[in-house]
Amino acid sequence: MKAKLLALAAVLTLALTGSAWAGSLTIKGSTTVLPIMQRAVEAYMKAHPDMKIDLSAGGSGEGIKALIDGTTDIAMASREMKDKEIELAKSKGEDPKMIIIARDAVCAIVNPNNPVQNLTVDQLQGIFSGKITDWKDVGGNPGRIAVISRDSSSGTFETWQEHVLKKEKVSPMALMQASSGAVMESVSKNKYAIAYDGLGYVTKDVKALKVNGVTPSEATARDGSYPVSRSLQIYVNGEPKGELKGFVDYLLSPAGQKDVKEAGYVTVK
Repeated sequence: MKAKLLALAAVLTLALTGSAWAGSLTIKGSTTVLPIMQRAVEAYMKAHPDMKIDLSAGGSGEGIKALIDGTTDIAMASREMKDKEIELAKSKGEDPKMIIIARDAVCAIVNPNNPVQNLTVDQLQGIFSGKITDWKDVGGNPGRIAVISRDSSSGTFETWQEHVLKKEKVSPMALMQASSGAVMESVSKNKYAIAYDGLGYVTKDVKALKVNGVTPSEATARDGSYPVSRSLQIYVNGEPKGELKGFVDYLLSPAGQKDVKEAGYVTVK
């Protein structure tokens, strides 16, 4: 219930009122992709004042579910759809089409006062699975590690599971957060905390660690050398047409890719 309330609180509606609309779009899904989409929607609606676009973020899983159910035109996703999700969509007459709009590095983040600069994937796996519980065991000052994770509806959670935790489960002691903003706030206030999130969310209030000696950056996300790099995408039903095609074309245009860069992510064009 708490997660649903937080997700609801993240809803952003950028709909003009009191006008006759020439067209409308609904966009739901990933909070990681949200900063890109906020910029894109604002710019697109400014250039097309007769368009109504409703934008909400509750996690990649929520966006994909909405696409399968036919209740959104665009699903924002920080992970790729699973085979079973694609099969379910097709059983309902939907034809999911993936369009990559950006690349990202999922950063291991700690409080700026934490002296640790680098962790290996194996050390991260130990920390997030609960097998390593004290910072002194990974080169830090003594103190119990406070593990913070995104909740399981998050595409970022699934990326971390795939690249870091692998077959291990996240520690039952982990504090599960429903949004990237909540993760950042928690880490910024707790010198013992560790969490993870997309490159676009990293600010001076937290510190991104090297992983296996590789700094998360635009360059290492683009060439894939950072161990936890990924694509950010949208899913639509079939080949985009009409208003939907116009907006998708904008996302991949120089102006749309500028929005990607300004949101802190890596362009694909």
